[in-house]
Amino acid sequence: NIDPENVQMKWAIDFCAQALRNITIGKGGKMDGFEMESGFQITVSSEIMAILAIARDLKDLRERMGKIVVAYDKSGKEVTTADLEVDGAMTAWMVETLNPTLMQSIEGQPVFVHAGPFANIAIGQSSIIADRIGTKLSDYHVTESGFGADIGFEKFWNLKCRMSGLKPNAVVVVATIRALKMHGGGPTVKPGMPLDEVYTKEKLELVEKGCENLVAHIETVKKSGVKPVVCVNSFHLDTPAEIELVRKIAEENGALAAVSSHWLNGGEGAVELAEAVIQACEEENDFKFLYDLKTPLRKRIELIAKEVYGSSGVAYTDTALEKAKAHEADPISETLGTCMVKTHLSLSHDPDLKGRPKGWELPINDILVYKGAGFIVPLAGGIKLLPGTGSNPAYRKIDVDVNTGKVQGLF
Repeated sequence: NIDPENVQMKWAIDFCAQALRNITIGKGGKMDGFEMESGFQITVSSEIMAILAIARDLKDLRERMGKIVVAYDKSGKEVTTADLEVDGAMTAWMVETLNPTLMQSIEGQPVFVHAGPFANIAIGQSSIIADRIGTKLSDYHVTESGFGADIGFEKFWNLKCRMSGLKPNAVVVVATIRALKMHGGGPTVKPGMPLDEVYTKEKLELVEKGCENLVAHIETVKKSGVKPVVCVNSFHLDTPAEIELVRKIAEENGALAAVSSHWLNGGEGAVELAEAVIQACEEENDFKFLYDLKTPLRKRIELIAKEVYGSSGVAYTDTALEKAKAHEADPISETLGTCMVKTHLSLSHDPDLKGRPKGWELPINDILVYKGAGFIVPLAGGIKLLPGTGSNPAYRKIDVDVNTGKVQGLF
């Protein structure tokens, strides 16, 4: 009795194809399935990837697989993977993925690669399992959160730490001079296009203005009660004056600061950063969440929007408002976290608003529910769950040398 107009789950694919975001399936006849609207999302934004990131063990993974809401029936009742009797097979398919991939850096440092990135459209965290193993095997464990403190760290802070029970001793915010110049009013940077000269010459006024964005990230980390460390990811075109300006502003706003040239000098180039992280870890912190799980959904969204993004308020479409009210009326919502979907290119929902924008509202266009993963997913702005191809796709440069059989143009 599934309502064909209320199917929640989409297809997942690791491919950039805007034409697959919204499709019609089942065309042809009875043997071709039921005709209905559907679509694709990129694999890392799927609920299954989210479950992989936050599952604590195989038993937890199995239980979560059965809670995924696939659709609603015509009376409005949830239809789950367990109802469809596919949860066991889904778990069987995922058993091997539960083990983190052990790799190493060029210098031989052990590295776990596990779960998907993209904190703009997903939880964007390395897995809880990898973190739990790493903290047992090493004196210092470094875990990654995708993009900036507004989305990557916010989800680490209020979702992952809540689910894992682990608390950070230090938080590193990575910045580049080039990115700060763009946030300070520099021209748009387009992949594959030559850089404007403001990014290749010393421009202290742009760096200083762009640091308003950096300060916003520092303040977000400080609200969690943890000491922030600003890492200036140094490039050969950065000038000493630009680097020292960022260091000065970071320290004035309560962060430790370090310059890292690891891309050029390997581990030796990251010694200053490592020492700053150790110093931050030795300081006492008062880690605390931004919101309690008993906080109503719309209040949580407002807290994140105002305290982290810097908005003046939140606006809802009729669809999103109806769903928010329904979730707030459901007692189960008090057990679910809030996983925001928002562009990574701005503190706001608008990728063109750089720096630290003021006087704007966060528009919530829709709300998804990932009950298997354990969170509600508000969608802000016009962000898409499946990327599209760029105007100059990399595949145009790829070919094969027919004499040697070697692939060319990958790098």
